[in-house]
Parts: sequence; structure tokens; C-alpha cells
Amino acid sequence: MNRFVRDLIILLIAGAILWTFAPQLFSFNAPLGDGKPPTEKSLHEHLIMQKGFAISVYASGLPGARILRLTDSGDLLVSLPEEGNVVLLQKNSDPSKGPNDRKNLLTELDQPHGIDIFDGWLYVAETGAIGRIRFDSKTRKTQGSFERIVTDLPAGGNHWSRTLRFGPDGLMYLTIGSSCNVCVEKDPRRGTMMRFQPDGSDPEIYASGLRNTVGFDWRPGTQKLYGVENGRDYLGDDFPPEELNLIVEGGFYGWPYANGGKVADPDLGAENPEKVEQSIAPVFSFDAHSAPLGLRFLRSNNLPNEWRGKALVALHGSWNRSEKSGYKVLALTFSGDQRIAEHYFIDGFEQDNTVIGRPVDIVEAPDGTIYISDDHSGVVYRVVYSAP
Repeated sequence: MNRFVRDLIILLIAGAILWTFAPQLFSFNAPLGDGKPPTEKSLHEHLIMQKGFAISVYASGLPGARILRLTDSGDLLVSLPEEGNVVLLQKNSDPSKGPNDRKNLLTELDQPHGIDIFDGWLYVAETGAIGRIRFDSKTRKTQGSFERIVTDLPAGGNHWSRTLRFGPDGLMYLTIGSSCNVCVEKDPRRGTMMRFQPDGSDPEIYASGLRNTVGFDWRPGTQKLYGVENGRDYLGDDFPPEELNLIVEGGFYGWPYANGGKVADPDLGAENPEKVEQSIAPVFSFDAHSAPLGLRFLRSNNLPNEWRGKALVALHGSWNRSEKSGYKVLALTFSGDQRIAEHYFIDGFEQDNTVIGRPVDIVEAPDGTIYISDDHSGVVYRVVYSAP
């Protein structure tokens, strides 16, 4: 028997043993669908909306559309990490007809993801850096060159995206996902939320133990910071739950030692019980592997009273679960800090194992219009409310 045949037999035997005793390691159920922009008919047939809300495709032809930001002029910025661009969608006097124009505001960036505007600067978080450029929202033009003010971020890995937002304190917050499914990171900045001065100076780890927090927002009227967390893979269909965390300065949220409400991780938790005990439990849990990415508290006075203050959460959808989960937008109602109820806002992006969309990020215009990005179909949706 030659070496190749022997090694192949060993691999097959090992695979059979793993399949028998740990089938969760083989869970792979990637989204199916053509990735084309859904038609109005398809949206009407597939999606279930809350009463009074209507959805349409606002803009298409945006491959891998991720983070959204609104300018003071009402234009919409969209990050396209796959293409390395940040696109500006110009506001139309009749928004139902889509943007009036579009242009590449920045190009040739390294997986640009998080974007924000602060004090006349447009900030962009690439996978390994933070840069900024002067931006005039009235003229829709940048001035000068794109300057990278932080250049040594740990890049790539399992979670390459970087989300950037400015807080009520005028400081810059950045999340850096883990490089792996579960491991002890060599770079302590991985699996954290960091905070910087606007010029990129004074970097500090604001909170840790956050495996992959993409969306975060400050709850209106409280200034409390919440973030959605993607838990680890390969522990079965229903564990661990995805998380909503109340993120506090200096907080440790468990990864890679604890999952959910202080449940010891089977790989690293038993050897580190003190880390498990120190971890802060989530204030709310979502279905395992549903992949919450976007988080936005609704603020507009043009929405009904019962909707103001709710949080919308975009569930991007599972890929490693035998039955798909997610592919919807949830609404969370808060009563105090930790009494939270969930119901759907938009459901039906996945039906009969076929996916027409994967929601990513959510922004709200002052008039109450809600925009949602979809990196599966390369579109931005527009959701409007009219009294039912």
C-alpha cells in the first residue's frame, strides 16, 4: 500500500469518526439564490412587513454593499469592501425614483467597511487602517488627499471588517473582530472595541471579549452603548446564542472562554474558570448563527410613538446551520436596560432554503425613512411608513 492510499484511508476513517460523534463540525448551509436584485414583485411575494411600512429597492448595482451613513444633505454613503470603494448616492427630490446620481467618492481602498462623518472629515475604516479626508456634504466633494491616521491595525483573519462610529463624547469607536473561530489571540486588540481621539491618537481597548461585534449604537436618552455579537461556530445548530451586549468601558464579554450567559467554552473555558466568571452576560440573545450585523435605534419624530426608541437589528443569516436562521430584520422593545422583547420588522428574505437578500446595516433619515443594505443582492432598500 503506497503512502497516498494509506493517508487517504486514514482521512476517511477520521472523517467518519468525526461525522458520527461531532456532526456539528460539518454543518455548512450556505445561502442559495442568484444574488440578483429582487424585483418589486419578489419583495411583495416574499417579505412580511409590519403594518404601515412598505419596502422598495432604492439603489442596485452595489456589489457587497455594507455600511451606510447619511450626510447632512441627505445623501447616502455606502461602503463596498469587495470593490474597495465608498459610493455616494445623491438624494432625489422624489426618493421613490431612487438616487438622483451616484459617484465613487473614494476608490482603491483596502476592504473599506466602517464609515462616519465627524467635524468636516469623512472617516473610513479599512481592514488594517483608519483614514480620513476632508468632505463637504453640501458640495458632495472631498478636499485634499486621503490620510491614514492609524496604520497598524491587525488585518484580515476570519473577521476582516472594521466598524467605525463616533460617539456622543466626540471620540472614535472601532470594533476589531477575532482572527479565528475560537483561540487566544496574539494581538490583544483582536476581539475588542477600541477608542481613539478623532486624529487617531491615544488608542485604548474600550471593551474586550467581543468575538465579532459589527453593529453598535447608543440608545437615545441614555447614552448607553449596545452592540450585537456573533458567537462562535461548530457547536451545533442551537448553541451558542448570538448576543446583544450593553458595552461598558473596561467590560469583558467572554470570548473565547465563555459563550452566552457565562457558559464555559468547551475548548478554552474549562481551563480558565476565572475568565468565565469575570465575563459579562448578554442583555438579550438571538438564535444561534443568525448573524446579527446592523443595529440602529429609531429616533425620528415622524414615526409613530410606539416605534420611536425601538432598536432594529439586521440578521444577516446563517451559513453553518443545518436549517437556515436569520435573514430578517428584528425590532427590539426596551423596558429599562435588560427587559427586552423581540418581534419581526421585516421577515422573509429566506424562504424554502432560497435567499433573496441578506440585510447588513440600517440607517434612519430625519424624516423617518429607513435604509437597509444587502450585500447578497448588492442593493439598498428604502422603507417608509404611512398610516395603515
